[in-house]
Amino acid sequence: MKKKPDIAILQGFLFTYSIENTIDLEREEIIVSKNVNNNAELSELFDILTKPEFLSYREDEQIWFIETIEHYLSKGDDFESVFYLFDTHFENDITDKRAFMAILLERLKSYHNEADTHKSKAIK
Repeated sequence: MKKKPDIAILQGFLFTYSIENTIDLEREEIIVSKNVNNNAELSELFDILTKPEFLSYREDEQIWFIETIEHYLSKGDDFESVFYLFDTHFENDITDKRAFMAILLERLKSYHNEADTHKSKAIK
């Protein structure tokens, strides 16, 4: 059964970056060391902190996150509802939440494809 896109899942998925997340000074230092408004640094941040979590999800859950972001980007959503009352460890405010989510989508697709490649090689 295919899950419908649900914007509410995105805030939970981004909980890694929330100040309400348990104290982890190493993680917090990594977050504040990156400029959230710089695409390359944001990609690096996702590679360090989001990739391991994303890869721990089942494939259908990974696809749900990807399809949810794709859906709301295609609708022109500004993603304000994801970040509303969501305090993060980011040093700066996110100036373009759509760009943030587009980078996240790009990285999630990359992780998903990488996982598929590893599965294919393991089967052979």
